[in-house]
Amino acid sequence: MLLERIYDEDLSQASYFIGCQQTNEAIVIDPRRDISVYLDLAKSNGMSIKHVTETHIHADYLSGTRELAQATEATIYVSGEGGQDWQYGFEGQRLHDGDTITIGNITIAVDHTPGHTPEHLSLKLTDGAAADEPGYLFTGDFVFVGDLGRPDLLDEAAGGADTRYEGAKQMFASLRDKLLALPDYVQIYPAHGSGSACGKALGAVPTTTVGYERNFSWWSRYVTDDDEQGFIDELLAGQPDAPAYFGRMKRQNRDGPRVLGHREPLTELETEAVKKNVEDGSVVFVDTRDQHKVHNGTVPGAINVPAYNKPATHAAWTYDPESDSPPLVLLAGSQDIAQMLWDHLIRVGIDDVDGYVTSLDGLPTVVPELVSPNDLESIDYDLLLDVRNASEFADGSIPGAKQLSAGRVLWHQDQLPEDGTVVTFCQSGMRNSVAASALRRSGHHVVELEGSYLGWQAAQK
Repeated sequence: MLLERIYDEDLSQASYFIGCQQTNEAIVIDPRRDISVYLDLAKSNGMSIKHVTETHIHADYLSGTRELAQATEATIYVSGEGGQDWQYGFEGQRLHDGDTITIGNITIAVDHTPGHTPEHLSLKLTDGAAADEPGYLFTGDFVFVGDLGRPDLLDEAAGGADTRYEGAKQMFASLRDKLLALPDYVQIYPAHGSGSACGKALGAVPTTTVGYERNFSWWSRYVTDDDEQGFIDELLAGQPDAPAYFGRMKRQNRDGPRVLGHREPLTELETEAVKKNVEDGSVVFVDTRDQHKVHNGTVPGAINVPAYNKPATHAAWTYDPESDSPPLVLLAGSQDIAQMLWDHLIRVGIDDVDGYVTSLDGLPTVVPELVSPNDLESIDYDLLLDVRNASEFADGSIPGAKQLSAGRVLWHQDQLPEDGTVVTFCQSGMRNSVAASALRRSGHHVVELEGSYLGWQAAQK
């Protein structure tokens, strides 16, 4: 058996390529939308991708299931569990508890493990060439290393009302009846790692085992003691803010993401044409430098999406492709960098990119407004906005600040003053620059706190 983990550091997301080396057939679990990595793996190993599946309707990235199936003519398998409201809206074979998928000597058995979402599946793999019992479990967003998938995302991102409590009860039952019924040696391969907003304390180690989680996880004692209420209370406490774009991902993944097919390489654009389009608002300029360089001058109306610091995540915070936004123009040092950025953008459904420029030469520029911590009390502002997560805010903030996380500000502008000045800050400045750029483009007068919260703390000493 061949097993490859493909990990996206940007979205902290894992997908899996599994192949039978006897029949040279493969299956991909939870693929992302830029699919070349799976095609390359298949080619280098002399395999054909015959099946593609996903553990649930994802909220944090746009699934590549349909994209990969079209490119390879693979059979799609998706959950048929969860009730009428959680049925997929595109063609594919529906999986139910107890079903199996066979790839040569490999058998994948389906467990319905609701909790994170009602339709969630876990996939038990038996390598028939070596064993006659399952040795591997692909848990999606059910069980992570040291943590569990949060059951509150349907409330936070999909318009649900108090679904978190039923989800937490389902999670308790799934752990008791499904996971802990397995032998300790079974290896767990989750869909996310540290940094994902799909849980509150995910480990950075890529895999774990049933036995390790049984003995050392925070939740095990509650299940062992049959303490459902204690489990629910701890599971729901302290979950991180869910980015607003999760709602869009959930809808698009349920209905079926648009299939892109072949994409022509991005081309470098003429400066004069970009200048004209920036000035008339027919494109959105994406400044991909870090906040320090952006603060020295950027294109008016640009959004700041740092190229080497989670570009998919930050682009999804600052740009909503469902609101009839214009296409993007990227600042990128080369075509390779531009292509890399576009690959990341399509992972969150931002598909419409016109091309790229390699510098700001010849383009209009403006210097974003900053205020030093020492001058904060001397300026007139209407709102001091902390764009960190709620948990960070609870640990301490600048007196008088209001919290609204950077991943939510663009969708909650009703919580901001229509006129006047908003002073924004995060922990060190990067998230602040991203959020501030989105708010400026939306018409707000934003002043960034230089050095953000760390800078303010240092000024108090």
